[in-house]
Amino acid sequence: TMKVKVLSRNPDDYLRETKRDIHKVFRNYNPVLHPFEAPREYMRALNATKLDRVFAKPFLASLDGHRDGVCCLCKHRKRLSYLFSGSCDGEIRQWNLTNRQCIRTLQGHTGFVRGLACSPDGKRFISVGDDKTVKHWNSDPLSEERDIPINTVVAKSLYTGVDHHWTDSIYATCGQSVDIWNMERSEPVRVYKWGMDSIQSVKFNPVETNLCISTVSDRSIRLYDIRAAVPLNKVTLKLRSNVAVWNPMEAYNFTAANEDHNLYTFDMRKLDFALNVHTDHTDAVLDVDYSPTGRELVSGSYDRTIRIFPVSGTGHSREVYHTKRMQRVFTVKWSADNRYILSGSDETNIRMWKARASEKLGRMTPREKAAADYNEKLKLKYAYHPQVKRIARHRHVPKTIYQAMKEKKLIKDSQRKKEQNLRANSKPGTVPRVPEKLKHIVLPPQE
Repeated sequence: TMKVKVLSRNPDDYLRETKRDIHKVFRNYNPVLHPFEAPREYMRALNATKLDRVFAKPFLASLDGHRDGVCCLCKHRKRLSYLFSGSCDGEIRQWNLTNRQCIRTLQGHTGFVRGLACSPDGKRFISVGDDKTVKHWNSDPLSEERDIPINTVVAKSLYTGVDHHWTDSIYATCGQSVDIWNMERSEPVRVYKWGMDSIQSVKFNPVETNLCISTVSDRSIRLYDIRAAVPLNKVTLKLRSNVAVWNPMEAYNFTAANEDHNLYTFDMRKLDFALNVHTDHTDAVLDVDYSPTGRELVSGSYDRTIRIFPVSGTGHSREVYHTKRMQRVFTVKWSADNRYILSGSDETNIRMWKARASEKLGRMTPREKAAADYNEKLKLKYAYHPQVKRIARHRHVPKTIYQAMKEKKLIKDSQRKKEQNLRANSKPGTVPRVPEKLKHIVLPPQE
């Protein structure tokens, strides 16, 4: 006779009579009982990373209608679906992003539209242009005053940018100086001037709302407090910065888009060095914008690409967007719901992109959401495994950009090798090591 041992279970312990019954599933999490758990999770992480690249289709739509290059964009402060755009021929358009249609067209200025800004309540927006005028418009496309400006202020000089205060009826313009305006007055209430150079951009801080920042043609970045009569501080880089924006979650941090192909993140309390240097672009960076979470930023460049960078990290981009027909990217914006990116470029188009290239649009079932969250955790856990890392960072870029990246890397390696040789053949201490975060600052902040 032979004894055979079999498993015996009571069905009442693990079967449900109806779908609404709640029962407990017993599982022992002792790793000794699951020897293949790590290889299984690794394979799932590898497959999830591969599927991310398979389903990476970031481009959503192109908003056509402008007859000249799109040089500035502005988000509505209260409505996610509204967008304002200004072109190089003076035309201003208002878009409904839900149905991707233009709902209003205005001939705002003669020449370039240099800047657009929306009021905190969303009822008005402001435009400045090459015709030396500042115009206030009603943002409601169905109002009786939709075709004519509510107010027009004739300025003494050309304005190159505008931004609205985040809480008060105050806005700032920049040109030969930074001027602070009240919505109800036709003369600036404050004028800040530091030298004779022209100012390229001005931005209010969304957290510390009385602070603003500007970039100047003398390669400096200047800080202001509108409660004070004089500017606060400035730092000068090797090349000019085109625009600087504040981090919406960290009040004292800002990022500047520079002509030397890099982005520099600073803490305004200590401007002696950069917190991070974001590289990878192969030409001048023309615009930058933060995500609403403050953890990522998007930049548009003269090299006809859009790149997404983590704020903290190695300084390399996690994503690069490009199309065959897209030319120089003048302006970029990150939507307030943290899901989309908008870009305006030289060939008259406004493009919509997904902030996460492989994200599924539309409603997800609970099982799909749970599976997506699980895959994200797995990819994060195995992010530094060589195979997963290689697949995750692989991107196809146009041949011209690829060659420019190779050439840029060759130049950097050559400079690094020359510096090492110079240090090795010099007296100790005569050739100091300068870190990348200090290398690009010409003049430190003034005490």
